[in-house]
Amino acid sequence: MQIAMIGLGRMGANMAQRLLRGGHEVVGFDPVEAARKMIEEKGARSAVSLEALVAKLAAPRVFWLMVPAGAITDGTITALTPLLAAGDTIIDGGNSNYRDTQRRAAALKPHGVNYVDSGTSGGVWGLAEGYSLMIGGEKAVVERLRPLFETLAPSPDKGWGHVGAVGSGHYTKMIHNGIEYGLMQAYAEGFSILQHKREFELDLHQIAEIWRYGSVVRSWLLDLTADALDKNPTLQGVAPYVVDSGEGRWTVSEAVELGVPAIVITASLLERFRSRDSDSFVDKLLAAMRNQFGGHEIKKE
Repeated sequence: MQIAMIGLGRMGANMAQRLLRGGHEVVGFDPVEAARKMIEEKGARSAVSLEALVAKLAAPRVFWLMVPAGAITDGTITALTPLLAAGDTIIDGGNSNYRDTQRRAAALKPHGVNYVDSGTSGGVWGLAEGYSLMIGGEKAVVERLRPLFETLAPSPDKGWGHVGAVGSGHYTKMIHNGIEYGLMQAYAEGFSILQHKREFELDLHQIAEIWRYGSVVRSWLLDLTADALDKNPTLQGVAPYVVDSGEGRWTVSEAVELGVPAIVITASLLERFRSRDSDSFVDKLLAAMRNQFGGHEIKKE
């Protein structure tokens, strides 16, 4: 199958490479020349503009977007739309908000252009291990694209599926990432307790390796934790600053809207916010209050 990959960052380039290995024809576009050159070295063709990209494809065309969510995705679709014809399909493989996905699909429908959302998990390991794909869109369109999903997934019958209408793929991925926040926080807190128990001089990497086999808390995330602790047991040089890319916020917002108590996910999101506050007014005020009511000592900066 012929497919255009728009956005040749690390993940987009890896997905293109996996598709090439699966026998698909890939034409890539990225505004960065070095990214286009890299994908050519892997066996794909490239285009210097969206216009050139469209011209290199036979109708009906399939465009897989791997660009940052939000304004960049909107801008890419706005620029691409006048170049498309009825029967063409856009797949958004980024972490878009599902409401944006529904809006974009509705805007493209009068043009006869199909819109499919693919919640995509696998990160930098996807090239070797395959990607977990949560697909939203019209059933007939998704079925037509089955060869692409089967190639990108860990195996043709595992790790991917059509989960529902347009928007449902990104919605499912949003919740997936919210769960990920909670899992990461639990591992981090548990290992922190172990690290603070100086009496036993515990080897955190050894413990992670023990837990990887037979334990009820074993997981791929634990595998990655073990690898990180093996390479850097004391996490030297790692700043205690954790970013978030938005999906956790959206998950918490959805939980509030639906009246669902998502306590762990919400707490893990708030902890990420806390990690960025190097001059915490909250903690300073807490110290000041303790001093006011109890005369407790205030530690000076």
